[in-house]
Amino acid sequence: MKIMVGITDVIGLVAGLLTTTAFIPQVLKIYNTKSGTDISSRMISMFSIGLVLWLIYGIIIHSTPVIVANAFTLVLALAIVVLKIRYSRLHSRSRHDSGRP
Repeated sequence: MKIMVGITDVIGLVAGLLTTTAFIPQVLKIYNTKSGTDISSRMISMFSIGLVLWLIYGIIIHSTPVIVANAFTLVLALAIVVLKIRYSRLHSRSRHDSGRP
C-alpha cells in the first residue's frame, strides 16, 4: 500500500509539472510580444478561480501534488493576467498618444 501511495504521488507530481510548465511559453510570448490581446479575459479569470478552488481542495485533502501543481500554475496564470493588463494599458496609452482610436 505504501508503494502505491508513492507511485500515485509521483504520477500526480509529473502531471502537475507538465500542466504547469505548459503555461511558461504563453507567459514568455506575452512578455516578448508585449501583447496579451489573444488571451481571453474570461478564460483566464475562470481558469484562475478554478486553480484557487483546486488549491483549497488540495489543502483540505492534504495532497502535496495537488497543492504544489495548482500553486505554481496559479502563479503563472496570475502572471498572464498582470502582463495582459499591463500591456493593454500600454497599448491604449500609445494609441491615445498617437491620436488613433
